[in-house]
Amino acid sequence: MDKLTAMQTFVRVVEAGSFSAVAREAAATQSAVSKQVAALERALGAKLLSRTTRALALTEEGERYFEQAQRLVAEIAEAESTLQRGERQLSGWLRVAASVGFGRLKLLPVVQSFLAAHPQVKIDLKLNDGFIDLVEQGMDVAVRIGELPDSGLVARRVGTTRRALIASRAYLRRLPKGLKRPRLPHDLTQHNCIVYTELATRNAWEFIAGPGAPEAPGTRQVVRVHGNLQTNSSEIARASVLAGMGIGFSPTWLFDAELASGEVQVLLPDWPAPDMPIHLISPPQRRHSTKVKAFGEHVATALANP
Repeated sequence: MDKLTAMQTFVRVVEAGSFSAVAREAAATQSAVSKQVAALERALGAKLLSRTTRALALTEEGERYFEQAQRLVAEIAEAESTLQRGERQLSGWLRVAASVGFGRLKLLPVVQSFLAAHPQVKIDLKLNDGFIDLVEQGMDVAVRIGELPDSGLVARRVGTTRRALIASRAYLRRLPKGLKRPRLPHDLTQHNCIVYTELATRNAWEFIAGPGAPEAPGTRQVVRVHGNLQTNSSEIARASVLAGMGIGFSPTWLFDAELASGEVQVLLPDWPAPDMPIHLISPPQRRHSTKVKAFGEHVATALANP
């Protein structure tokens, strides 16, 4: 058995959803295609597909194998295509991960311009505010905001995110009698604060005294805030601030349009939050990928020239 051919056949069967479709593509019999997949299963010692008279479904082992096999097949096709063309035109799939808010508001326009510049590339963009294992999920590159833990991943800093205290005009208008808008970080303990739980700091919000603060410039204060809503979704945190439910501690790009219109305001401007780095990270085995390198350059340029 040619294991690579069998792997390619297995990937196409899963993508097409049937043995017959792949048989037509390859001008082969359905039986021959089925035998190739069965031989691969025997070689691996695992059942990859659950077959019924009406449909095919990946087994648990098949799902894990498919993610890796699909990426490997695509990389081989890309390498062969590059050699055959005698040029370095990028092609094939690039799997990118990012948080939901950043992906929607900042990364999608970068993806669009990258695809326009490289028409043979296809991007699988996965948005998730929670942690994902890049190797397990078969991702090529991910955008991470904040300090990175030690890991075996390859990281490149490509930008900086500014955070600020954000409140809507509706929230400030509805303040209870006797409660004023915060003037100092400690005042936040009297306010309803919306906590985004995907940050390691959670409800411990840190501020740095600026030139207009009563403290010496550079003085740091950490305030443990409280509120009636916490969420692991940046989109829910954003919507809650816009609905006037409380004060948020968010990247300013999450509210660019609303800040420009005045719908929301930055509080404590003399007490800015520490900036957060933006990194692109990749599994070590993807460090030499031409597509990953090109995408990294494109993202870095876009973030440097917003």
